Amino acid sequence: MAIAGQYALETNARSIPATMLAVVYRGVNDVRMETVPVPNIGRGEMLVRVHSCGVCGTDLKKISTGSHSAPRIFGHETSGVVAATGEGVQNYRPGDRVMVFHHVPCRQCFYCQNKTFAQCATYKKVGCTAGFEPSGGGFAEYVRVMDWIVEHGTVRIPDGISFEQACFVEPANTCMKGIEALRLRRGETVLAIGQGPIGILLSALAKRAGANVITSDLYPERLKIGSSFGFDLTIDASRSVVVERVRELTEGRGADAVILAVGGNSLIRTAMDAARPGGRVLLFAQTQHGEAVIDPAAICVDEKTLVGSYSASVDLQEESVRFVLNHEMDLERLVSHRFPLAQSSQALHLAAHPQPSSMKIMIQPGTTWEGNPR
Repeated sequence: MAIAGQYALETNARSIPATMLAVVYRGVNDVRMETVPVPNIGRGEMLVRVHSCGVCGTDLKKISTGSHSAPRIFGHETSGVVAATGEGVQNYRPGDRVMVFHHVPCRQCFYCQNKTFAQCATYKKVGCTAGFEPSGGGFAEYVRVMDWIVEHGTVRIPDGISFEQACFVEPANTCMKGIEALRLRRGETVLAIGQGPIGILLSALAKRAGANVITSDLYPERLKIGSSFGFDLTIDASRSVVVERVRELTEGRGADAVILAVGGNSLIRTAMDAARPGGRVLLFAQTQHGEAVIDPAAICVDEKTLVGSYSASVDLQEESVRFVLNHEMDLERLVSHRFPLAQSSQALHLAAHPQPSSMKIMIQPGTTWEGNPR
């Protein structure tokens, strides 16, 4: 039986309203604050009151390219409080603090058996929605979590861990998957191109795997933020030629592995040139189809390897949860700007046009809640 509007939150006895505010995508670069119905939930499902949702680069690309039909409500790095549970839900109750994945694979199909979970048909189905075609729904006051996500993709947030920190479980998983694809060996030298929040997280995970990390960015401000996480071997790409500097630091060889953590294709050639013969290059942010210029002899003659990694891995779900919720890395320090839901347009504009000092952008419906908003 569908549920909406008639249950009370245990946390503050606030009745669930019939309508809510949400950021609705209506077309290319057209997002609007609208009043929409609070989603109904069915058997095995949950309604989560959203506290925080990180803005991901994939959300921005969908908005700017029109790759997805409208209307939709995006946002998938979501944490909040269970507001209501459907019949049959036993592991969660109203008032529980949770984060939710929006994709979970079937674990049985050809792609799952071959560990390429992001290609699974079930994985491609989005299991969280705030209305319209399921698209994450975190840019809204409430999100409906479907049954297979409740069962396999919901994580309880322990006491002492903030909603913001918990929002990083899904992006941390994607980064772990990328680092795993690189097959790093302890003592190898890794160049991380791009020191936005994801670049810093990838750098930290490469260091965690035992690599010696060199970071580069056009913005000295971002390199300074990275240095606060222990990355002191830096290249200011606005003043130095990255490839030349990497070779100076590696006895002329180049890096054993290169992580390209910025979107667009213009730096793929730079990443390939910075890798040593026999080295590997991870394309992490190249999520739009198109064409790129590469040197085919670098792959054939120099035996360099291009590696791609996209989205999360269910095999790394528990490890990513431990990494984030055990506070192995203080990920809240990557949050530079926090916006209430009513200011989502400003949040999305800043995220799409990052400034030197801007890092992770959070949209937080929870700023209107009583008590500590974080």
